[in-house]
Amino acid sequence: MKNNAVKRWLDSSFDKLHPKLQTLHLSGGTLQGSVEIRFGNGLANVVGKRLARKMNIPDKEQIPLTVNIQHSENELHWNRIYDNTNNVNSVFIPIGTIQDGYWIEKTGPITLKLTIDIIDGGWFWRCIGVKLYGFPIPTGLIPKATAYKTIENEKYRFYVGFHFPILGLLFSYSGLLNVNS
Repeated sequence: MKNNAVKRWLDSSFDKLHPKLQTLHLSGGTLQGSVEIRFGNGLANVVGKRLARKMNIPDKEQIPLTVNIQHSENELHWNRIYDNTNNVNSVFIPIGTIQDGYWIEKTGPITLKLTIDIIDGGWFWRCIGVKLYGFPIPTGLIPKATAYKTIENEKYRFYVGFHFPILGLLFSYSGLLNVNS
C-alpha cells in the first residue's frame, strides 16, 4: 500500500526513516523475538508490576513477543502477543500531519495522544496527552513513557519504558526482533 496512514501523516519526513522502517510501514509485517522485562526497586517495583499487569504484559524477565503490523488508509494496527498467550491490540489513528498533528492510540480504556520525532532514522513516540475512559488525565499524574523503534544489525530494536518522578523506573520492556514481511 503506497499511500497509507503512516506515509501520509509523516509526509516528506517519511524519507528520514531507516529504509527497513519505511518498508515495514508501507507493507506491514510480523516481528518476532525475545523481550527483556525489567522492573524498578521498592515501591517502583510494586507500581511497575501493577502497570505491566494492566497492560497484559507477563511478570517474567524474558518472554517471546510477536507483533503483527497492518495498515489501512486511515489506521495503523499493532497486534502484540506476549508470551504466546497475552494479546494486546492497539489502533493508531492519525490526525493532521507531522507538522501540525498527532496520533491517537486506543488500547482498552486508555487513549494516548502521541507525536513522532525521527532521530537518526528511528521512530520515537512522544506522549502529549492521556485520557482514561474518555477523561483527560494531567500528565504530572501519569508515568513518563519512553518509546522508540530503530533498526540495529538489520533487526528491529524497540524499547518501551515507564518512569515516575522520585520512584524512577517502574518497568520497561525491550528487545531485538526479526522482521518477517
